[in-house]
Amino acid sequence: MDQYEFEEEEFTTQFNGSTLKRMLVQARPHWPMVVSFLIAIALVSALDSYFTYLSMRIIDEGIIAENQVVLFEIIAQYGALIVVQAAGVFTFIYMAGILGEKVQYDLRRRLFNHLQHLSFSYYDRTPVGWIMSRVNSDTERIGWLVSWGLLDVVWGVMNILTALYFMMRISWQLAVIVLLMIPVLLVVAVQFKKRILVQFRLVRKLNSQITGAYNENITGVRVTKALGREQKNLSEFEETSVERFRSGYRAAWLSALFLPAVQLIAAFAIGAVVVIGGLQAEYGTMTIGGIQAFVAYITFMMWPIQDLARVYSETQHAIASAERVFSLADARPEVRDKSVIVPATSMVGDIEFDHVDFYYEKEKPVLRDFTLHVRQGETIALVGATGGGKSTIINLLCRFYEPTQGVIRIAGRDYTEYSQHDIHSRLGIVLQTPHLFSGTIRENLRYGRLDATDQEIEDAARLSGAHDFITVLERGYDEQVGEGGVLLSVGQKQLISLARAVLANPDIFIMDEATSSVDTLTEALIQRGMERMMQGRTSFVIAHRLSTIRRASRILVIQNGRIAEQGSHAELIKQRGKYYDLYTRQFRHEREEEYDILRNMQLAAT
Repeated sequence: MDQYEFEEEEFTTQFNGSTLKRMLVQARPHWPMVVSFLIAIALVSALDSYFTYLSMRIIDEGIIAENQVVLFEIIAQYGALIVVQAAGVFTFIYMAGILGEKVQYDLRRRLFNHLQHLSFSYYDRTPVGWIMSRVNSDTERIGWLVSWGLLDVVWGVMNILTALYFMMRISWQLAVIVLLMIPVLLVVAVQFKKRILVQFRLVRKLNSQITGAYNENITGVRVTKALGREQKNLSEFEETSVERFRSGYRAAWLSALFLPAVQLIAAFAIGAVVVIGGLQAEYGTMTIGGIQAFVAYITFMMWPIQDLARVYSETQHAIASAERVFSLADARPEVRDKSVIVPATSMVGDIEFDHVDFYYEKEKPVLRDFTLHVRQGETIALVGATGGGKSTIINLLCRFYEPTQGVIRIAGRDYTEYSQHDIHSRLGIVLQTPHLFSGTIRENLRYGRLDATDQEIEDAARLSGAHDFITVLERGYDEQVGEGGVLLSVGQKQLISLARAVLANPDIFIMDEATSSVDTLTEALIQRGMERMMQGRTSFVIAHRLSTIRRASRILVIQNGRIAEQGSHAELIKQRGKYYDLYTRQFRHEREEEYDILRNMQLAAT
């Protein structure tokens, strides 16, 4: 069981009144709708019970008394009230449905906005699947409880209360017998429903595991066959399948046993009513219609009691869902703007890291006493082994995280004096794995600048080297990119990502291994676009390819969160230190590849 499955189990172990209250508060903005559908439910419930009372009068005062006038009056009243009841049913079903959707809409909108303001550290420790489950299925459960769950509770309670009221009017002695039956029915129903729900929940969990096993074994069939894992995989799959069968069997057995148990209890109550009511009828204190009404009320009350038991059990899981949703909603960004910020329309100026320490986790420093002064217009290349702190330096510069200790200054000011929006709007970032959003190329290029004209978009594409391949596409700039840019190659996505950065016209330009996954030709296009982009701008480049960094103003060798060496390419090669070792081990093959390409081109030309 993973961490998040364990959380779900823990959340469902007790009834949390404060969370339930907070769930119901979600309906507060829509209180007129809540009041309307509660009134409609109360009216319908009262009429349900009243109809049984009218049936008693039809038997006693109309049929047995042979009074046609009274009989027709009661039937006419019955018919008129059915119309009223139909209107009430329409009202509460419509209102409850709309209320549930509105509550879900409010929650999802609030969570979507909240997620966009959380710090990167939250996403570092929280899986996307967990977040998606909270936003979708858990908000749906909250919407259900606030609307249909509340409806079922009010309907059930009102049915029981109004039925008891009319029973008291007919015979208080028999009403006491029925009243004693209700707690027994509730306890039995609640216990059954809780156990049935636990088994069905286990079935759903095991279904997910079975689906995952199918998916994993189908997608990894080559590895399975190559390693001879067929029998072991089948054995593991059979264990899960058998457990799924057992849980389904237990759920079916409990479900089959539940209704007969409830009916047996109700049968004892009906038997007592018939016997005692029959004796009362002999003495003239009870009518035939009254006995019939009591039997009908007992049968009638079984369904509200079952509904209340079901809602109680499901409320436990709705509360668990709510706790998860509220834990997400209550998460606070670790990077927050100050109450008073300095407006900034430009980030042009020097950048300084002043004795910066940074930890992703306590006692595990990534940067230690990191100091760096970058002059306006410099191009800084960061190289070094994986995990040395290169990306952390960039993340801190972008203020996706903030220093644990020390200060970062941009244009002479502590950058926490600026708003995050002002900093981010003046950055141009091209990542190793570019992300495109569903839509057209034009929409993706305009993503960071909604006011950009078509001409500005094309100019940015030309500058980055993306225009040529875009114009070859069937729809050009209006070509769909697919989810995540799946319809384009990695190189094409990278060029669009670069064009998007160009269009933003940033003061600070950042390239995070943007050419590591592209071919040589695409790399050359990106290089030309980068060179144009870097002119006059402060730039930071993380790269593993020599061709990407050799033109940098300064190269920093980052090792264990510190600057081990710095200088130009030529200076560092002369020093024959860490950069030289890195170059000889990691970069020399690039030169060999370039030489082979040039040699092959010369041979082809001759």
